[in-house]
Amino acid sequence: MPMYAYQVLDQRGGLSSGKLEAENEFLAAARLKRLGFTPLELREAKVSGLQQALTLQKKVGLGELALFSRQIASMLNAGIPLTRCLTALGEQSANITLRKTLLAVSANVEGGGSFSESLRGHPEVFNEMYCDLIKAGEVGGTLENVLLRLSQQLESEKTLMDNIKAAMFYPAVVLIFAVLVLTVMLIFIVPVFLGFYPEGVQLPFLTSLIVLFSDSLRNFWYLYILLMMAVVFAAKYYLATESGKRAWDKMKFRVPIFGSLVQKTIVARFSRTLATLLSGGIPVLQALETAGPATGSILVAEAVKRAGEKIQEGQSIAEPLKESKLFPPTVILMIAVGEETGDLPSLLTGIAEFYEQEVATMSKGLTGLIEPLMIIFVGGIVGVMVLALYLPIFSVITQL
Repeated sequence: MPMYAYQVLDQRGGLSSGKLEAENEFLAAARLKRLGFTPLELREAKVSGLQQALTLQKKVGLGELALFSRQIASMLNAGIPLTRCLTALGEQSANITLRKTLLAVSANVEGGGSFSESLRGHPEVFNEMYCDLIKAGEVGGTLENVLLRLSQQLESEKTLMDNIKAAMFYPAVVLIFAVLVLTVMLIFIVPVFLGFYPEGVQLPFLTSLIVLFSDSLRNFWYLYILLMMAVVFAAKYYLATESGKRAWDKMKFRVPIFGSLVQKTIVARFSRTLATLLSGGIPVLQALETAGPATGSILVAEAVKRAGEKIQEGQSIAEPLKESKLFPPTVILMIAVGEETGDLPSLLTGIAEFYEQEVATMSKGLTGLIEPLMIIFVGGIVGVMVLALYLPIFSVITQL
């Protein structure tokens, strides 16, 4: 949010100045008046790039957003006004980003703005799905129910992401450990073995390769760091492009073992999001426009977009999703049945629950499967290194 510098008269007629954050100049002036000040001068304060870089914004997690949704639903059910709910929850929030956001939303609502539009001014915290459902709740007079449904959606999403992280954590840790072990052996162990080899002895190819790699790493380590930085930068740049995102998306679906986990995760996320939107009273076309990008997959988002176009032509949702070949046949069948019976939200919720359970079970199974494979991988690296270092010594002993 922009920062505004102000000069005001207080209740005693004294001059006072300072800075405050607000979405616009009107809201900044309204906040000063509520505090009992008379604004004399109000202008946007320029913030330097260095100050912006040093200002750390803590991300609002799914768990915090789910808790906020449940708390405000309970407070509204108790008859507490919306602005008081937002102010109270903002002041007690431990997350500074959420605190500032809720206080700004409260000020905007108090100034006459709607709840949903006030939330839309903070896309870094409240996504499009959240704002659309809040708007539907405001129009239909079911805001409390919508907030409870949102809290359940966010809790399910958090559980799903936690299961994915659990499946990826062990391989990542073991891979980092393997790289550290390999680096330590190349820098410290290989030079020690070089002192054991007699002068003039012909080193085997594998040993020569490791010695060459060790020498280059010890003497030109900065080139390796620059190379790694260049690779990371190039990868980030490529993945930020449209073709890079598409290629990465395709690769995720095709990776052995993990590809199935990715597909189940995306299906669960799409089903849960679409079910929540439809249950909240959002029209089908608008719900599809939001649910597609919410999956985090470009390929799925495009398939869902085509489904929306087919609906406008009078076709069903299931057929274009089937043509994409990204959804399992059982999911397509259940969506088709849901369209025919008019009970699509309930069937989508059932699909989401099934695949969320599948992801949880598969995550636990992957950990058990990957653990021995990673141990063999690390042991193989160390074994090859040790064998290559001892080969010249064995050769000399054999000759003697």
